[in-house]
Amino acid sequence: MLRWRSVAYCNLGLNGAGKTTLLRTISGLIEGQPEKGEVRFDGRAITRWQPEDVAALGIAHVPEGRGIFAELTVEENLEVAERGRRDADGCAWVLSLFPVLAARRRQRAGTLSGGEQQMLAVARALLSRPKLLMLDEPSTGLAPAVTREIFRVLDEVRRNGTAVLLVEQNARMALQVADYGYVLENGRIVLEGTARELQDNPHVQELYLGVSMEATPKGWRRYRKRRRWN
Repeated sequence: MLRWRSVAYCNLGLNGAGKTTLLRTISGLIEGQPEKGEVRFDGRAITRWQPEDVAALGIAHVPEGRGIFAELTVEENLEVAERGRRDADGCAWVLSLFPVLAARRRQRAGTLSGGEQQMLAVARALLSRPKLLMLDEPSTGLAPAVTREIFRVLDEVRRNGTAVLLVEQNARMALQVADYGYVLENGRIVLEGTARELQDNPHVQELYLGVSMEATPKGWRRYRKRRRWN
């Protein structure tokens, strides 16, 4: 049994598989969802709870698109997120995780690079000291070096006791930081396992980690397997 409070999970799936819907449903952002089943967190049912109540339980959600306040400075964005929190050292802590934000703390958030804005979005979420940090496509549109920096922080956060639930198109990177993963198709889990098991699965390798190859009399050619998840 995995100890969920120090584990990183990733959800893999093609566009339209239901990955973003899953996170938004957990956060209470889709009215009336889920229609079937229930959402449970830390031993209690939170199905169809209001977003502010879900957040108060210790679930932080970094949506795709970041949602920062572009006209405010980096420091002001963090102050807004920190308002009402008892942790006086929270701002200093997240700035230590992202030194580039410390150097730009008086710069307007809208003038930051895309990677720096993503760092700010993650930093704001971490200010709540969440039990569970959920991220939707944090690497979208970012340079590889920036992506590695964000995933480094996610790994550090996980090792310090915060569970991470990650939706990510960069499956190779996601499986490097995750302990356990799920593959979604049309809103249904079709495969699950440890990160190593998913990395070794030939269908995951073909669909998410690169194109498979097979030998032919004329050399190597690309092909697509008929996937059988079960």
